Amino acid sequence: MYYRNRDTGEVKFGGDVRKLHKKVSFRSDGGTFSDLGYDEIASTPPPAPSTNLKDVKMAAPVQDANGNWVESYEEVDMFSGPTKADDEAAHIARLVADKETGIRTDRDQRIALTDWTALSDVTMTTEMATYRQALRDIPAQAGFPNTIDWPTKPE
Repeated sequence: MYYRNRDTGEVKFGGDVRKLHKKVSFRSDGGTFSDLGYDEIASTPPPAPSTNLKDVKMAAPVQDANGNWVESYEEVDMFSGPTKADDEAAHIARLVADKETGIRTDRDQRIALTDWTALSDVTMTTEMATYRQALRDIPAQAGFPNTIDWPTKPE
């Protein structure tokens, strides 16, 4: 839990306030912080970044309509400086590669679930052979990896 000093506006973690006031016995209801001139800062969940190239970082606390202090957040660029464009391109390439890997893993698991149909003592149906080939062809689909047309497994 974070607390805001009423006089300075400085924000401190509760443990840090306790360290500053080692000889004070803190009540479990949080009243001691108030007595020492600190207002509790209510936790709020951070919003999701608007793009894959943004981060959300905690900003200075703000007062809500009821006068309570609450956490606030700001969106910032993930990369900056002279290599920003290259860093962003590398980051996007990593995200795409990770997505491709996830889809290939899913595809491989679906193929593995039908491997028994390819055993020498089983006659594979044409539908199953078509399904397995369609799974192997997924990386060649036009929208890969963003749009996948998963084939339907035959009965």
